[in-house]
Amino acid sequence: MKARPEATRTGRQAESWRGYIQVYTGEGKGKTTAALGLALRAAGHGFRTYIGQFLKGQPSGEILAARKLSTLITVEQFGRKKFLKVTADFEEEDYRLAEAGLKKCLKAMLSRQYRIVVLDEINVALNLGLLKEKQVLEFLDRKPEEVEVILTGRYAPESILARADLVTEMVCRKHYYDSGVRARKGIEK
Repeated sequence: MKARPEATRTGRQAESWRGYIQVYTGEGKGKTTAALGLALRAAGHGFRTYIGQFLKGQPSGEILAARKLSTLITVEQFGRKKFLKVTADFEEEDYRLAEAGLKKCLKAMLSRQYRIVVLDEINVALNLGLLKEKQVLEFLDRKPEEVEVILTGRYAPESILARADLVTEMVCRKHYYDSGVRARKGIEK
């Protein structure tokens, strides 16, 4: 017997929901922004999104905006308050925060309270060795059918790309950072 589609507030029938795995990667700007745009679009339809930000612990515009939509978008950060440079030696706390973050994302995903779960900068955390590919692949193995999972960050490993249903690679053709412009409030942070 075919499952009945869920009803919407307007009384129309919605198509059956199947969640996919999306990856936003590459050297270009816009990976986190794309995931946040998806969360905003979902909120417009009343869907809840959980965003776990790896390596981030600083205040940002997306955190301030998410607070205004807190019934629909939840953001948690799993990084120290200071900016981590990729050339820095990581402290035990960095590994602990990444591990705890992945566990919180798993709990959010399995709770089925969220239609979308975003693992922001997870690919960078993998590239830096703060998490292991096996851990993230096991996370994806446990994805409920109806939950959409988004993984962002540069350096997405081949194993994650192979598992994804959608891969978008941001390509940088030109960037004002190259002429010395720093991250700007409301644009990059």
